[in-house]
Amino acid sequence: MKATDISNPEYFHKVVDCQYACPAHTPVPEYIRLIGQRRYSDAYMVNWESNVFPGVLGRTCDRPCEPACRRGRVDEEPVAICRLKRVAADHKDDANVAMRLPTIPTEKNGKRIALIGAGPASLTVARDLMPLGYEIDLYDENAKAGGFMRSQIPSFRLPEEVLDQEVGYVLDMGVTQVFNTRVNSLREILDKQYDAVFVGTGAPKGKDLRIPGREAADANVHIGINWLESVAFEHTDGIGKKVIIVGGGNTAMDCCRTAKRIGGEEVTVTVRSTYEAMKASPWEKDDTLAEGIPILANHSPREFIVEDGKLVAMTFNVVESSYDENGKRTISETGEIVKVECTDAIMAIGQDNAFPWIERDLGIEFGDWDMPVVDKHSFQSTNQKVFFGGDAAFGPENIITAVAHGHQAAISIDLFLSGKSVHDERPTPGTNLVSTKMGIHEWAYDSQVIDDDRQASAHLPVEQALSSRKIESELGFSAEVAFTEAERCLNCDVQTVFVEEKCIECDGCTDICPTNCITFTENDAEQDLRHKLNAPSNNKEQDLYVSHGLPTGRVMVKDEDVCLHCGLCAERCPTSAWDMQKYLYTVTKAGNQPAPILVEQAGRGSKQEEAA
Repeated sequence: MKATDISNPEYFHKVVDCQYACPAHTPVPEYIRLIGQRRYSDAYMVNWESNVFPGVLGRTCDRPCEPACRRGRVDEEPVAICRLKRVAADHKDDANVAMRLPTIPTEKNGKRIALIGAGPASLTVARDLMPLGYEIDLYDENAKAGGFMRSQIPSFRLPEEVLDQEVGYVLDMGVTQVFNTRVNSLREILDKQYDAVFVGTGAPKGKDLRIPGREAADANVHIGINWLESVAFEHTDGIGKKVIIVGGGNTAMDCCRTAKRIGGEEVTVTVRSTYEAMKASPWEKDDTLAEGIPILANHSPREFIVEDGKLVAMTFNVVESSYDENGKRTISETGEIVKVECTDAIMAIGQDNAFPWIERDLGIEFGDWDMPVVDKHSFQSTNQKVFFGGDAAFGPENIITAVAHGHQAAISIDLFLSGKSVHDERPTPGTNLVSTKMGIHEWAYDSQVIDDDRQASAHLPVEQALSSRKIESELGFSAEVAFTEAERCLNCDVQTVFVEEKCIECDGCTDICPTNCITFTENDAEQDLRHKLNAPSNNKEQDLYVSHGLPTGRVMVKDEDVCLHCGLCAERCPTSAWDMQKYLYTVTKAGNQPAPILVEQAGRGSKQEEAA
């Protein structure tokens, strides 16, 4: 194998598993260390630079970072990254944060941009482009911004004041708010002579279920996302006593828990898959069950039962799942039919995009599923002035993905309006690599690796939580619990850096390594080299760190997937051939400016944090 080029910014980025797995590439270990130091505003700003909505995401994120967390390989449970994000938001000094938001130029650059849909993708575009002097008009059919964060996430999971504050950080930059305005024609928007248009309208069309009895039961059958929106905007304040939810995703969990709070006494979730295969996040399923809501797995809808013009029940075919050698699932009926009484049924079986308002003669090509053809890197459509992002670009995903799209679309819009290539002139990420050495055996980070159980978040008592749909049910971490959980982070961004010229091949590092991740051996092709490792990982996607040739003809090979970043190799090394160096990777934003997240030194924070 060739020697590893650690100057490639993507090499160590990939080693920081949590950050690499995050669509917006939030520097997770960086902000967790700051939380451990009680520097909450600093931790908040590290988040805000990347994910824009730390308070929102700290409550609602799908957490792609957590399955990737290296701690999960030690204690089986990952660091509670998402809940720690919420700690930064809940404990920050609002005045301190307000002072550190970007300065918006009073003299504009003469370019006008329209953003259609005020969800997370559009708000991220505005957040990145307003500091560059653009004039931005933000269109939304509702009275307040937030998109599906406001309409589809219940207040008991996301309090309105948290959303208002973080949306306000963007709107207060001077975005022109064209609210209570439904856009029915893209041509009309283009005719207003905007220099660019960004479409962030989400996937607003909920799927229906066409089985016998559907039309007769129409008055009491609700489409999940539409029903949640109606509840959120207080057009709906009640539901029947017996409610069936059809679907197994997070929307279904939100629907059943909402129904329980506004009149549903017997609320039941039904799903065709097994319980384990449900799309809902494990923590969402846990919260649902904790509130006394049963989940009936392996139940496929068969018929709506209507008597005297009223919905009285649904019937289900009991099914079983089987999988072929490729993992493809086949569902077959067992012959058993189950009847479940209900007064209302809520369909939460997915959602689709809908673009009836985009005329088909504007140069925007549409492809499969009537989706616009969008470049996956630039987010530009076949009409160069029109960009897409979030669910509107490639179908339903989540908030953090929409934010990631917004950052990249903002870069493309800025390049396009500057007359540059949206592909060839994209800015490179910001990086730095700094030694954490403080003494012979002392590092500027906590390197102790011990078994340490994941902390549990506090919840309101169930009866109190169910008393109102506006009471937040999960209380989050206290400062003390947050500190304990932050200590579980293995600091995967502090990298082991090897200098061949200093190595005397004493093999001391291999002796002391607790995971046997370091091997000195003859070089070979990667497949063969992996077989020579002292403790080869099953994960072949993570790279090997391979040195240049050493005097004996051997090379140093470290399996990055097995390393715990404990620093023992660097402590043991008599020649300092190993060093622990913190690697900070930041995704550059529009304007080719690296994210300014090299935060204030301890002691320069707010008075509130100095007293913590």
